[in-house]
Amino acid sequence: MPSVFPRSPWLLLAPLLSPTVPQVTSPPCCLCPEGVHRFQWIRNLVPEFGVSSSHVRVLSSPAEFFELMKGQIRVAKRRVVMASLYLGTGPLEQELVDCLESTLEKSLQAKFPSNLKVSILLDFTRGSRGRKNSRTMLLPLLQRFPEQVRVSLFHTPHLRGLLRLLIPERFNETIGLQHIKVYLFDNSVILSGANLSDSYFTNRQDRYVFLQDCVEIADFFTELVDAVGDVSLQLQGDDTVQVVDGMVHPYKGDRAEYCKAANKRVMDVINSARTRQQMLHAQTFHSNSLLTQEDAAAAGDRRPAPDTWIYPLIQMKPFEIQIDEIVTETLLTEAERGAKVYLTTGYFNLTQAYMDLVLGTRAEYQILLASPEVNGFFGAKGVAGAIPAAYVHIERQFYSEVCSLGQQERVQLQEYWRRGWTFHAKGARAALPEVRGGVLCHLRAAESPGEAVGEDGDSTDQELLLRTHRNGLDEDDRHGWGQLLQPCFCDDSGLGVPASPCRDSMAEGRVCCQ
Repeated sequence: MPSVFPRSPWLLLAPLLSPTVPQVTSPPCCLCPEGVHRFQWIRNLVPEFGVSSSHVRVLSSPAEFFELMKGQIRVAKRRVVMASLYLGTGPLEQELVDCLESTLEKSLQAKFPSNLKVSILLDFTRGSRGRKNSRTMLLPLLQRFPEQVRVSLFHTPHLRGLLRLLIPERFNETIGLQHIKVYLFDNSVILSGANLSDSYFTNRQDRYVFLQDCVEIADFFTELVDAVGDVSLQLQGDDTVQVVDGMVHPYKGDRAEYCKAANKRVMDVINSARTRQQMLHAQTFHSNSLLTQEDAAAAGDRRPAPDTWIYPLIQMKPFEIQIDEIVTETLLTEAERGAKVYLTTGYFNLTQAYMDLVLGTRAEYQILLASPEVNGFFGAKGVAGAIPAAYVHIERQFYSEVCSLGQQERVQLQEYWRRGWTFHAKGARAALPEVRGGVLCHLRAAESPGEAVGEDGDSTDQELLLRTHRNGLDEDDRHGWGQLLQPCFCDDSGLGVPASPCRDSMAEGRVCCQ
């Protein structure tokens, strides 16, 4: 999450103290679909992508996510782009690597060899942890397919000098991380919070949105991962790393110069895509030669008309890119009376600014948290084992403020629990008055002890804001969202079925499942 802001005692004035909404450069027009103009200001910051809701699929389980990835890799012809915090080292992760190897091999043996390229972006510190790590898992691909495979390792510019020499493994990950999670196959994209690790393929509940055959979105995320890859270290076949020619070294070079170059590289991608999409929007909705859906089909364009708008939000604080922070605070600020906001996170660590906004606005909030038992750090050795208790402490403090303000009915906290599972989902859905469908904003959360105690803000990350024009969700989508937004789940109730009602535990300041 963004960096922690100074605490404000004037909770009710929080909306007035937040950043103002960026001004829309042109008034909304009647040609745009109903309600789109409400979020039109966001496309002044990031590209806006219009797609059909029939191309948007919410996945339900880790196993479905894993099988879909393997299936998409097998049929990829042109590109596979995978960005994650790290790649695990177990048999399931090896199965994924073997799948990539098989597809690359087929691309060379085909009667008409394809120009398949594989680009993988990981975090340097997390991907280098231990003797067997993400790097050693990927070395065979680099060695066998050097012209087709690229592995980039993002290294935070803040971990340098004496600090880099003294901080041991695991603890060095608290300084900053690469946290983008994008899995892209030709023109289809999975946006998720899941890493490439066995628990995320089996029993760690996350969220996954599959955007099928969305070429503009796939092109954007390919360019974004390429840009972050260009400012990262490049893994070589002998397990050494090199910088891209002409790029400042992230921890040996001048930090300010590196961050400035990285900002330009990433913002060039965002701004060029934003310009392209604005031109496409003008052609689609403002052209004098607007085609009906039937005319478009007769002309050979068989893509259904867009009814869903997607805004990828970028947060790269080391490079002074804080778009997600601006948009999230603005959306929370504008949540008026009558709106209902559903937040879910595996790590309840809202910044003080976000807490103030939740407590200072008039919308109703349902917040779904991970119980200590399903926290990914539960039972860990050493300092990490105390992290679940730290989150309970933060949750108790927040709930105490809710109670002291008499807002228990408006702001409700509930916990996810399922035997043998952990919970990693992050997201928000807002039911807004006068707008059909809603807003889906994927909010990131902590991945390291440093982030767990509120020192986050130095990670690179992508988010997604999706606004659908549909009147509700399809049945498949309802099942997927049910998993993330139902109050609580029991192992004997089946995934997607709410457990017994939750109760408030005023003494503990928590909401527990009966």
